[in-house]
Amino acid sequence: MSDLDRRLFGTFVEHMGRCVYTGIFEPGHPSADERGFRRDVMELTRELGPTIIRYPGGNFLSGYNWEDGVGPKSQRPRRLDLAWYSTETNQFGTNEFMEWSRAVGVEPMFGVNLGTRGPDEARRFIEYCNHPSGTQLSDLRRLHGHEKPHDIKFWCIGNEMDGPWQICRKTAEEYGRAALETAKVMRSVDPTIQLAACGSSTHDMPTYGVWEDAVLEHCFDQVDFISLHTYFENKLDSTEEFLANSEVMDLFIKEIVAVADSVAARKHSAKRIMLSFDEWNVWYKARSIDDLRKPGWPEAPRLIEEVYNFEDALLNGGALITMMNNADRVKTACIAQLVNVIGPIMTEPGGPAWRQTIFHPFAHATRFAHGRVLRPVIESPSYTAKTHPEVPYLAASVVDDESTGQTVVFALNRHLSEEMEIRIELRGLGQDRRLVESLELHHANLKATNTKDAPNTVSPRTNPDVRIDGETLVARLKPGSWNVIVSAAGERR
Repeated sequence: MSDLDRRLFGTFVEHMGRCVYTGIFEPGHPSADERGFRRDVMELTRELGPTIIRYPGGNFLSGYNWEDGVGPKSQRPRRLDLAWYSTETNQFGTNEFMEWSRAVGVEPMFGVNLGTRGPDEARRFIEYCNHPSGTQLSDLRRLHGHEKPHDIKFWCIGNEMDGPWQICRKTAEEYGRAALETAKVMRSVDPTIQLAACGSSTHDMPTYGVWEDAVLEHCFDQVDFISLHTYFENKLDSTEEFLANSEVMDLFIKEIVAVADSVAARKHSAKRIMLSFDEWNVWYKARSIDDLRKPGWPEAPRLIEEVYNFEDALLNGGALITMMNNADRVKTACIAQLVNVIGPIMTEPGGPAWRQTIFHPFAHATRFAHGRVLRPVIESPSYTAKTHPEVPYLAASVVDDESTGQTVVFALNRHLSEEMEIRIELRGLGQDRRLVESLELHHANLKATNTKDAPNTVSPRTNPDVRIDGETLVARLKPGSWNVIVSAAGERR
C-alpha cells in the first residue's frame, strides 16, 4: 500500500515540431485567446487532466538560452535549434508557459540547460523565476509583467546527458559533478525546490545502471529524484509482444530503485531517491529521418507526429497500471508529449483539435486515481513472450480514496481472443458496496485510429457486464480491452 502522488499523471511540452507552435500556441487561430493560446487545446488538456507539465525540453533544453524567451517579443532573437534542426522564433517562452499552465491548472516542471551551459545559467534562471524582488533578475521578471514570483518547485537538471545524440553529451562523472554543483547553487537561491538528476535515456543504454550509480555517487545528497525515460516499440509487429512492454517497464523501475538504494547503503543514508519517469510513451511508427528533421531550418515543422492506434492505447494503459503499482517510488511521470509530437492531442493549423486513442486511458487515470494504491494479489493465466518471459493476461491496479469512499480498479485484458471474467475481493473496504461507474475501451480492430474526420472511432463506453455482491466485484472484460471500474461505500442506514 502506498500513497499515490498525483504528479504521476504529468505530460511534456517541448519546443519541438508543432508541440508549441500550432499546438498550444497559435495566434490567429479561430479559438485563440488574446494571448494566442488555443482554447480548444486548453479544453482538451483540462479533460486529459495532467497534474504537472515538463518544459521546455527534451533535447531542445541542451542548447536553449532561457533569456531568449523573455521580454518584449519584438526584441527576442531567432535561433537555430540544433536539437531538431529547426528555427526557434522564441515567441513563446518562460512567462507565456507559466501563463498557459496556470490557465489550464497544472504545476510546471522546468529544466535547466546542462549541455551548452551550466550552474551559473541555472542560478540566474531560478532567481528570475522564483525570487520575489530586489535583485536584477527578479526585478527583470517584474519589468516583464510578472510581479509575483513563478514559484516553480520541480526542476530537472539537464536532459538525457548520457545520449550520444545530446548537445554537449557528458560522461557520468562529468554530469554527476555538474549536477552536484548546479543543485547546490539552485538550492542556495530557493531551498524549497525539488530536483531530478538525469538517469539513463533508455533501458538498453550501454551505460545503463553504471550511469545511475556514478551520477548518484556525486549528487545523492543534493537531489530528490533520478529520471527514467522509455519509448515502447512494436519491433516484432506482434500485439502480444508489444503489450508485454509494461512488464519490461516494471523491471526497469525495480532495477533503478535497487541501484539508487545501493548508493544509499554505501553512504549509510536513510534517504531514498524517488523516481521521475519524465518521458514515456509509444513511439515507433514515425521514426524515419524525415520524421526527425526537415531540410532548410523550418519553423515548427511536422516532426514525429505518431498516429496512435487502439493497441497503442492498450499498452499505455498497461504502463499506467505499472507506474501506479510502483507508486511507493515512482512519484512523478510525464507522457511525452502533449500535442502533435507523439501526443495524446492532435491539431491542424487553423483547424480542429482531437483526441488520439492514447488520450483515453490517461484521462481515466487522472480522473479516477486518487488516494492510496492497494497491492493487488493477481491470479491469472500467463503467456510467454520474447519481450518478457511471463506475461499475465490480466494487468491491474487498485486505488482507494478514503476521503470519498471510492475504490477504483484499472484492468487490462491482454488476451486478444478470449473474454475474461474477473472476481475481485474488496476485503476490508466494507461489505455494503455499490457500483458507481464501469467503463471500457475496446475496438475489434487493433489498428483502429482516431482522425480529424473520425475523431471518436476509439472511445470509451459503459461496460454493462459488471456487478458487486457484497465485497466481491465480478466483471467480464472483452478481449484486448482497457477497463475502469469504480465502486463506493453503500448508503448508511
